[in-house]
Amino acid sequence: METNSIEQLMDHGLFRGEPIGGTLIETHISWVILTREYAFKIKKPMQYSFLDFSTLANRKFYCERELWLNQRLTDIYLDVLPIRQQGGSMVIGKGAGKTIDYAVRMKKLQAAKKMDVRLRKNQVSRMHMDSLAKKIAHFHQHTTIIRTAFDPSRSKIDFNDIETIADWAGSHLGQSHTGQIRKAIAQSNAFLDRYGNLIRRRIEEGFQRDGHGDLHAKNIFLYRDPVIFDCIEFNDAFRQIDVLNEVAFFCMDLEAHERWDLSKHFMGSYLERMPCIRSAREVKLFTYYKAYRANIRAKVNAFRAMQAISARQLNKYANEVKKYLHLMTHYLQQCG
Repeated sequence: METNSIEQLMDHGLFRGEPIGGTLIETHISWVILTREYAFKIKKPMQYSFLDFSTLANRKFYCERELWLNQRLTDIYLDVLPIRQQGGSMVIGKGAGKTIDYAVRMKKLQAAKKMDVRLRKNQVSRMHMDSLAKKIAHFHQHTTIIRTAFDPSRSKIDFNDIETIADWAGSHLGQSHTGQIRKAIAQSNAFLDRYGNLIRRRIEEGFQRDGHGDLHAKNIFLYRDPVIFDCIEFNDAFRQIDVLNEVAFFCMDLEAHERWDLSKHFMGSYLERMPCIRSAREVKLFTYYKAYRANIRAKVNAFRAMQAISARQLNKYANEVKKYLHLMTHYLQQCG
């Protein structure tokens, strides 16, 4: 489907005989239609080096994959439904007519309970951290152990891809940021050379698991029983990682929100249940993973800045890049 088809689906489409309507949320790889009761997530027909939604068959496969993977963590994922062309209108659900796409149907949750919203309002507590630590540790304890071997060259390529924004950073943020990025690359390469054996040993010990892959505040609703959703379905390698890498993303995100206190409390609570840091070297590995996650956030926001359509947007994303580059540098200094 294309954007105009999504608009037609919302304006004239039906679900269970009733108009769909709703509001639209758009990400770089999907559309989400929010109705009074449900959220319908539809994948964009696109292809990147790390993702392929270009065919109808692939979109069906990854919708079903998304449903299964997320049901490990929450019951808000209900089913995968066809989107059918029926006469002059579109219908979500099984029945007659040509299937033109697929949608993942989820229960709609309260936007005010999203964790990133509550962080901005200073409404997140240590009690929330304990609930999340308990849920995430239980998930990590029971999810599949992955034995894929450590590939240092692949890990270096992943981190060093931040070089793609070095020239932009120099032009828009100042030349010191170009140097900052290139120094970070050298530090990361050296770290991976020194800590490769530790990473391999942790894989042998079963700390590499089939996790969530995208664990941060925007993917959490803070109900009494926290809802963690939207794990990565389109690329197994992004999700099948060391549990330290997984929780490092969450802690980095809290620290980016300047909630270092919550990050520390979460890790203490998590480690009581999932003792996966047992040495000073593993503390440094955890810190390195936070640097890696800040690296990715800096890069993503730089790409958003490059596509900005206003000076206000450009400034917003440029400030985010500076914040994450600062965090990345801070973490790498602790890894030496």
